[in-house]
Amino acid sequence: MKIQLRLPPYTFQCCSSPFKQKSFVKLIGWRSHETDTPKFLLNSLSPTLSIILKSESPPYIYAMKNIIITGGASGIGLAITKLFASNGNNVFFIDYNESLGMEVEKDLFDKGLKVTFLQADVSNLAEVKKIFERTPDKLDVLVNNAGISHIGNLENTAEEDFEKVFQVNAKGVFTCSQAAIPKLKSNGGGAIINMCSVAATIGIPDRFAYSMTKGAVYSMTLSIARDFVSHNIRCNSVSPGRIHTPFVDGFLAKNYPGQEKEMFEKLAATQPIGRMGTPEEIAGLVYYLGSDEASFITGSNFTIDGGFMGLKV
Repeated sequence: MKIQLRLPPYTFQCCSSPFKQKSFVKLIGWRSHETDTPKFLLNSLSPTLSIILKSESPPYIYAMKNIIITGGASGIGLAITKLFASNGNNVFFIDYNESLGMEVEKDLFDKGLKVTFLQADVSNLAEVKKIFERTPDKLDVLVNNAGISHIGNLENTAEEDFEKVFQVNAKGVFTCSQAAIPKLKSNGGGAIINMCSVAATIGIPDRFAYSMTKGAVYSMTLSIARDFVSHNIRCNSVSPGRIHTPFVDGFLAKNYPGQEKEMFEKLAATQPIGRMGTPEEIAGLVYYLGSDEASFITGSNFTIDGGFMGLKV
């Protein structure tokens, strides 16, 4: 008789297993190729037990956690939504774009993933608190990913554009984090991960308003981490460099018609590694920071930028 037990992020295939129905095996920080033999298990179990261990996802253990992700219907946010959901978590993703959010929800639901779309404007505190009431009382991880960009310097940035970018990028972190704190406390702790940017800590041309908001996100990360460390609530930020998302393609098509390929290569070359990052690479770091394996990490900012900040070329 063969019994297959799926315990994310690993698959166990057991033959003549001595495990009882409610048995549980936990592995921490160990990966193998499909053909490897996990010797430390075989040494402690019956010789009749055959185990094939296959790593299918990041080796960080989640036990059906409740996750809320803002801006979760496209780009980096969608990659984060998919990664958390594909590893057995209960994911609630928030997005302003209702039609896109519903489309993503249906697509992921049809693939057997446990996802719920919530439409909201993250800059509206009353609206945010209302939709948070539709999520479980206990929350494990909040990912503040919603954000918009803006091109311009101090001289040519319009007041309405400055206000709009601030409302989404900075105030959105405030509203969602404030709504999440009671649920994180009820859970006995958890993690908040804020999407920051390299623009928060280095001067980038024509990113005045955007850089201002990301500087605010960085400061809020430190403040939240300090104020709630005694409640076992961790708060960290992730600062990507240039990431290839649909926004980048749209920006190039709008501002450099007919020169998209040339400009894409020029932007990619600004990172020492020679390319833009992918949404999935950012999602992998966020996934780790939300896991129990990152329980000693709080008040930190993680650059993931292909060497942009640290390498001189």
